[in-house]
Amino acid sequence: MIALIFFSALLWDKAQAWGFKDGVLHNSIWLERAAGVYHRESRSGKYQLTYAEAKAVCEYEGGHLATYQQLEAARKIGFHVCAAGWMAKGRVGYPIVKAGANCGFGKTGIVDYGIRLNRSERWDAYCYNPNGKECGGVFTDSKHVFKSPGYPNEYENEQICYWHIRVKYGQRIHLQFLEFDVEDDTACMADFLEIYDSYDDINGFVGRFCGDELPDDIISTGNVMTLKFLTDSSVTAGGFQIRLWLYFFLFSTLFFF
Repeated sequence: MIALIFFSALLWDKAQAWGFKDGVLHNSIWLERAAGVYHRESRSGKYQLTYAEAKAVCEYEGGHLATYQQLEAARKIGFHVCAAGWMAKGRVGYPIVKAGANCGFGKTGIVDYGIRLNRSERWDAYCYNPNGKECGGVFTDSKHVFKSPGYPNEYENEQICYWHIRVKYGQRIHLQFLEFDVEDDTACMADFLEIYDSYDDINGFVGRFCGDELPDDIISTGNVMTLKFLTDSSVTAGGFQIRLWLYFFLFSTLFFF
C-alpha cells in the first residue's frame, strides 16, 4: 500500500511538471523545432560533426548555428534535447527543460561546455532558421494525415523529418498509406521512410520503405509510434500521404475513428 501511494505521488509529480491533458502526458523531449531552433545530427549518427561541418549543415538549410541566447529562448518554451551540439562561435551545449539524473546532471538550463578550442571535436548541431520549413513534430490528435515536405509537390533533397505520435493510454495507432512515391533503391539506402513502434528511432523497428508500392497498413502495439523520413543529396520523388486513425477492439469488433 505504501509503495502504491509512493508510485502514485511520483506519477502526479511528473504529470504536474510536464502537463497532463486528456490522458496524454505532454513533454517536449522529441520536439524537433522551437523558436526557430532545431537539432541536427550527422547521417552517420550522433556526435559526428566538426564545427565546420555543423556550420555547413545549418547554412545549407538556409540558417546558421544558433547562438546561446537563441537556444535558451527555445528552451524556455519547451525545447529539450539530451544531446550536445555546436552553437555559434564554437560553443557546445544542450537545452534541458526537465531535470533528470541521466541528462543534464540533474539541472535545468543550457548545459554549457563552453567555447571549444579544438574545432575538430565531433558533436551534433543546433541550427537557427525562423523561416525554415516545418518538418515533423509531435502529434496527439486522434486523426491526422502525414505528408512529405512540400506535398503534393516533390520533396526536396537533404531532408530529415521525425513525426512522433502519442495517443491516450489504452489506444492503438493505425497507419494507412494513401499515396507513396519515394526514390526507388534496392536496399532503400537513398531516400526512405522508417516506422518505429515506439516514441523514438531506437526501439521497435517496424520497417524501412521506398519505391512506389503502397505498404500495408501498420497497427501499433501501444499508444506511441515514430515516423522518420530521410532523403539524400540527389533524386527526388512525389512523396507520400499517410492517414492516422485510432484502433481498438470492443466486444471483438474492430472500430476506426
